[in-house]
Amino acid sequence: MDAGTALGFALPAGLGIAALGSAIGLGRAVGSAMEAMGRQPEAADKIQAAMIIGAAFIEALTIYAFVSIFILSGKIT
Repeated sequence: MDAGTALGFALPAGLGIAALGSAIGLGRAVGSAMEAMGRQPEAADKIQAAMIIGAAFIEALTIYAFVSIFILSGKIT
């Protein structure tokens, strides 16, 4: 197996792993934030703001993985 073939298999697999990790991380973050808002409704605004910022960072990592697929796919010969 040459490097191009290995890269052709690894890129979609890596993107799938990144998407799965992002989904798990977002699920846990949002679930924990909802639980915290249920326990302390008076702090819901602060909790929600922190949750949205955290979710944006988690999504950014997945988008970086997606962009790297397009960059590295040019290396497949």
